[in-house]
Amino acid sequence: MGELDGLWDVERVSGFLPPLLGVRKRIRGPHGATSVGRFPGVPFDVVGAELRYRGVLTGFVDVLTSEPPGWSGRALFRGREYARFRLTSTERGFLSATRD
Repeated sequence: MGELDGLWDVERVSGFLPPLLGVRKRIRGPHGATSVGRFPGVPFDVVGAELRYRGVLTGFVDVLTSEPPGWSGRALFRGREYARFRLTSTERGFLSATRD
């Protein structure tokens, strides 16, 4: 889903999430990561309009819906929604210029 490629700020809209200051999602092609500040990111796979987390976070999925100029998201754990958020582009195409 190439339109998701880039660097995105995450803003909490509702639900069981703390304020998301400094939280970003970096997406390139079929992979990405969610990070807080300078800490390493938590990896996920992009499957259609879903971000499916790997490893110890298997079962967490972000379901995205295009809402120009960004995306709205529903955070799910094992199919149950626990929060909503918004993605706003900070550097569209940021990762397309980086190495594989």
